[in-house]
Amino acid sequence: MGVFKRLEDQAMGIAATLREYLESRGITYEVVEHPHTDSAMRAAEAAHVPGDQVAKPVLLGDEHSYLLAVIPATHRLELDRINQVLSRNLEMLPEDEIEAAFSDCERGAIPAVGEPYGIDVVIEPALLHQPEVYFESGDHEHLIHLHGEVFRDLMANAPRAHLSHHL
Repeated sequence: MGVFKRLEDQAMGIAATLREYLESRGITYEVVEHPHTDSAMRAAEAAHVPGDQVAKPVLLGDEHSYLLAVIPATHRLELDRINQVLSRNLEMLPEDEIEAAFSDCERGAIPAVGEPYGIDVVIEPALLHQPEVYFESGDHEHLIHLHGEVFRDLMANAPRAHLSHHL
């Protein structure tokens, strides 16, 4: 496991919107510091946590709204499948649009939680069976660590769908 830091020590590494959301709901979490990385899978490796336990968000959009698809870091999103399952015409969004939606996060380091940003989430069921779950904190050097039960509670209202395949 990576080095756990107290929330107070690492508050600057967590996007303010995410931190306020977690704290307002009394959600117990830890912050895992790791060397700078540029992907969810590399963050898992750097933090010495299983890639299947790292939630990778992919922001999609269509003419109706945004949707955050959350899959394990070890998986690849199947856009055709998600569009078929949801009867939508979602597309990957350009980085500038993602940055606007997650304005307090570093480019490419958005959290796997959409509610604090007003974005609906759909989740790959494989993540809901994990004993521990990690996701980006809003920067490239910290992961939020939740116990599996806490993550399942956090995602209780998110639809489940097989959206991806293992790499």
